Amino acid sequence: MHCRQILAHMNPCGPSVQKEVQPRMAKISANYEVVFIMDGRLPEEQVAALTEKFKTLVEQNSTAMEVEEWGKRKLPYNYITEGYYVLISFTSAPDFPKELDRILGITDGIIRSMIVCKGE
Repeated sequence: MHCRQILAHMNPCGPSVQKEVQPRMAKISANYEVVFIMDGRLPEEQVAALTEKFKTLVEQNSTAMEVEEWGKRKLPYNYITEGYYVLISFTSAPDFPKELDRILGITDGIIRSMIVCKGE
């Protein structure tokens, strides 16, 4: 028996009927977390302003948001000894984290940042 005959035998509708392949649906939204570290040498007013800037940005582009300010922690760098950590959990469309990462990368005072998709 050839492959077509086997497939026709397995398909009760006959060889002329083929299954329609459904394309995978694109994700509409996903859960993400972003952690960013601000330079610990910044004044408190600037730390608060940067934190508020990113809270507002995430709030405008997501449906759910939770913010945890971890405060100052020691860093393993010689030139910067402390950093101010902020964690934001949010749900958004898949294109927003790329834009958020771009903005974090060009903002003065942000030392490091990481965005991860938390899964479902």
